[in-house]
Amino acid sequence: MATSPSTPSTNDDAPETPTAGKGRATPTRAEQEAARRRPLVANTKEAKAAARAELNERRNRAQAGLAAGEEKYLPARDKGPQRRWVRDYVDASWQPAEFVMGVMVLVILISLLPPSLAIAGFAVAGWAYLVMMAYLILAIGGMILLGMRVKRKVAAKFGSDRVERGLGWYAAMRSLQMRFMRLPKPQVKRGQYPG
Repeated sequence: MATSPSTPSTNDDAPETPTAGKGRATPTRAEQEAARRRPLVANTKEAKAAARAELNERRNRAQAGLAAGEEKYLPARDKGPQRRWVRDYVDASWQPAEFVMGVMVLVILISLLPPSLAIAGFAVAGWAYLVMMAYLILAIGGMILLGMRVKRKVAAKFGSDRVERGLGWYAAMRSLQMRFMRLPKPQVKRGQYPG
């Protein structure tokens, strides 16, 4: 059987003259870059205010948690049951070291008195300086004894093989701070020693 040669199809619907180009002007490079440019972070006033308010709220919550002694807000040096026990023990007792700052301020004020004020031929400022030195020796001795006592009591409570390092120093440094300035804030009253 003979086949007839295929005839090319004609598209009668196509327009006679093709359109040149894409029908609009090509944008310049500057226009293309400007269209692509957008801020990385939305900098609307509302977004900034909301972010600032959320940050302040988180900061206030963390500060309140630290003051209350909540474990998740404490820095690494204050975490753990042994550190909590030491804090409670120090806060329950009266320590001479916590009044060192007050004694020093008092000595500074006394040193402003005129040198003509004297007791037994020695200026009042000199006596105040000697009293301050004696008080410092008493406070340092109290800190050393507190550190030794805390180590002994922690070993008895938690086991001598489980005592964390640095508890004596931790107790001594906490006792050196005035009670109202301590962080975390004292959770016990004076005389209310932990069990």
